[in-house]
Amino acid sequence: MSCLMVERCGEILFESPDQNAKCVCMLGDVRLRGQTGVPAERRGSYPFIDFRLLNNTTHSGEIGTKKKVKRLLSFQRYFHASRLLRGIIPQAPLHLLDEDYLGQARHMLSKVGMWDFDIFLFDRLTNGNSLVTLLCHLFNTHGLIHHFKLDMVTLHRFLVMVQEDYHGQNPYHNAVHAADVTQAMHCYLREPKLASFLTPLDIMLGLLAAATHDVDHPGVNQPFLIKTNHHLANLYQNMSVLENHHWRSTIGMLRESRLLAHLPKEMTQSIEQQLGSLILATDINRQNEFLTRLQAHLHNKDLRLEDAHDRHFMLQIALKCADICNPCRIWEMSKQWSERVCEEFYRQGDLEQKFELEISPLCNQQKDSIPSIQIGFMTYIVEPLFREWARFTGHSALSENMLGHLAYNKAQWHSLQSKQHRRRGSAGGPDHASPGTEKAEQTAAAEGHTP
Repeated sequence: MSCLMVERCGEILFESPDQNAKCVCMLGDVRLRGQTGVPAERRGSYPFIDFRLLNNTTHSGEIGTKKKVKRLLSFQRYFHASRLLRGIIPQAPLHLLDEDYLGQARHMLSKVGMWDFDIFLFDRLTNGNSLVTLLCHLFNTHGLIHHFKLDMVTLHRFLVMVQEDYHGQNPYHNAVHAADVTQAMHCYLREPKLASFLTPLDIMLGLLAAATHDVDHPGVNQPFLIKTNHHLANLYQNMSVLENHHWRSTIGMLRESRLLAHLPKEMTQSIEQQLGSLILATDINRQNEFLTRLQAHLHNKDLRLEDAHDRHFMLQIALKCADICNPCRIWEMSKQWSERVCEEFYRQGDLEQKFELEISPLCNQQKDSIPSIQIGFMTYIVEPLFREWARFTGHSALSENMLGHLAYNKAQWHSLQSKQHRRRGSAGGPDHASPGTEKAEQTAAAEGHTP
């Protein structure tokens, strides 16, 4: 039986867990190579991190042999695979949507281009299928299904694969975040300064990249993977580790679903490469690189959107904006996203503390407050990028709306921070927002600790 059949159908089972581990060790690191020559990772190739490995090797300073790491990580990922495919009936009942919920979801989709679109409500109305429902709708409204002659069943299957490869237990990097970024990308693609130049291929690339840009995210950042000697850090030589994985996983799903199999070979090659360029642009370590290029273009007034290269660059900028647009949402949604991303940071910090690793910047719940993290993120990452985006759009209504929300939300976090300081002062506790906090936030942002 082929390795693929083992992964997808789960039909090889042994009584001994060790035998199972040995059997599935092939699954985690198999990479597919198609006609394009671009390596693609098999679905589910990002195993959950088995922190027992860290516990067993903390004092030795190593994470064990590469073979052992791959075996145990793949074993753990295997047991995370679909329980239905392994013949295990879930205990929770299947909740089907009634007509009222479907009607409300359809009504929300009619306003999907509004910036106050509530992705959390939409996810509840679609029973946790916000990403699939949203993408099917957007592909249809943008005419992509007709233009590229896509099979609707195949498209749905591909989108389900993408949605299922997001980790639902992540507070932040999950399918709802992907849906939120996709909705923001849709709004940016409609900006008058950009929309009139976009081709159907540009639109499809933008939406696909937004939907898949964080697929299979483990809930920890790149520095964590590097210092725990994770095999993906070795595979990608510590360079854009997560982004490379998101891209290669996307290629694997595109090929497995055969969504684009009917298109010319040269076109599929181009789509795969351009998706990679877009997803890799979301690496926070490249923030200054893209910001400097955008500032130079705007200063020189040399952007020619008739040119495919310049359009692709602005798609990269649009995706970067969509990925970090949470501080530009209305306060109620922005605050919820902020709490979610900080919860994910704190979980990483707790794991690092448990296994006697150095706690990463912004991941120490006792020292790094949510207001201080968010103020630093807004000041050093979000504001500079969105100011330049507003310049590009000619200060469109949407850009001004986002900057208004950003200023209001930052003021709210400053107010909450002041209240925290007063409470700590009256209690005689330490003031964690020391003068060095902002510098630490800049350093953390440079190291990829921002959402």
